[in-house]
Amino acid sequence: MLVPITREKFEQLIPTIATASQYGYYWGKPRDFLRRLLISVVSVIVIWILGLILGGAFQGIEIIIGFMAALYWLWAPVYWASIRNSSYRRYPYSGFLRGEVFDVFVTDEIIGEEETVNNRGELVIIENRERRINLEIGDETGFATVIQAPLERIHKAIQPGDLAEMLVMSSERDLSRINKTSEAYFPRHDLWVGEYPCTARDAFLQVSEDLGSRARRRNPRSSAIRRRR
Repeated sequence: MLVPITREKFEQLIPTIATASQYGYYWGKPRDFLRRLLISVVSVIVIWILGLILGGAFQGIEIIIGFMAALYWLWAPVYWASIRNSSYRRYPYSGFLRGEVFDVFVTDEIIGEEETVNNRGELVIIENRERRINLEIGDETGFATVIQAPLERIHKAIQPGDLAEMLVMSSERDLSRINKTSEAYFPRHDLWVGEYPCTARDAFLQVSEDLGSRARRRNPRSSAIRRRR
């Protein structure tokens, strides 16, 4: 089932400013933090040197720019998450997909390459690989897409036939062509799977509940059967 949603609701589901989970995603691992901290330190030193060279002409904005550079390690995740959110928000039309898992499979993906030198002085390229879960999700209309994410132990609970929900984005008013999808939510397991947590999850769960209530009102008999089961 694919239900179009209004632009107002879509903007609530994918906010302009980073959510806590999005901030955590771009905060990254310890090495990512150290990289941002190094950028902050180098930036402050460069600004200080420019202040010495330019003197009073630069003094007015030196403090402001220096303060921002010193805190780059802190605000950078908000900036990068907001930029990524804008890549979703640029699509004018969107919908809420409630489908099911068609297939589950695991792949080894190359996520990066590193160059190093072996004992004989030869240049060697090392491939960094990661095991990833792949979930083919679709509905009765024929729509199908594959959601991919780093493999975790909790993903073992997901099986073909499980209910899956997600946002879809399109440049077509009738959503005949899907350009982008969000992460997927699995109500049975209360589990989110995806590369990036692009949705405001409280708002997403509210939409899910509203659509579920609407479907039960349309078909009260099937709801009664589910309750007896």
